Amino acid sequence: MAAGVTNRGETARHSRLKRLAFLWAQTQGFSACAMEVSLPNCRYRADVAAHRWQRKQTGSTAIFECKQALCDLRRDNCHSEPALERLDLICKRRQILEARLHEHYPSLRNGDSLFPEFDSENFAAIGHLGYARLLRDMRALQNRLYDCTKFDKLIRYCCANLFFLVLPEELFRDSEIPIGWGALVESKGALTLMRKPLWHDATAEGRIRLLQRIAIAGTRLLNRQLQIGSNKAEAEHCRKICSGDHYPGD
Repeated sequence: MAAGVTNRGETARHSRLKRLAFLWAQTQGFSACAMEVSLPNCRYRADVAAHRWQRKQTGSTAIFECKQALCDLRRDNCHSEPALERLDLICKRRQILEARLHEHYPSLRNGDSLFPEFDSENFAAIGHLGYARLLRDMRALQNRLYDCTKFDKLIRYCCANLFFLVLPEELFRDSEIPIGWGALVESKGALTLMRKPLWHDATAEGRIRLLQRIAIAGTRLLNRQLQIGSNKAEAEHCRKICSGDHYPGD
């Protein structure tokens, strides 16, 4: 086995990023977490998915994607230095414009995320033409340079409320973070939130379905750790039914 590669074909670095995301999610109150979760409404699988319970409500959901190398984030055949320089310039203009808009519109926070630490200014609501054009140019350039198809689709399909890109410190560049995604950067064995994610509405049904997928992924992992095959699980279920040790909802 090659050094740094796990027995499932995953590098040790990618595995570490997933573990850190798993731990970080729990510290933020996401009590239901799992790795390698098949997402509803699409063919993608999340490195880490999480659900945060809230009294008398469906709660919120989050998806974490871990990227360990530039080639894992960028499209090799679309990379060009002039395009990267232009993207950096657009990103700087966006930051300057957001700072000015924040000064003029201090009450712009969405306020609908249920969690204040993830509230973000809804600059699009102003209808500022220059800002809208900057976002359009930035999104188009990112899609040309990077493999952002998955990032865009996860948001478009309303797969979760919050989306995070998890990457090592040496790979972080603000201009490379997909629009709408947060950035968690690894440094000295811990994750730091370098860019807050935007809050995305997701239906109650969609959040419950993701919670079910999280439970399925967690059960699958526990079965593997306990060396319980599907046949054994089915046999145990049948034994309960036959012995009368079975109740509705089991």
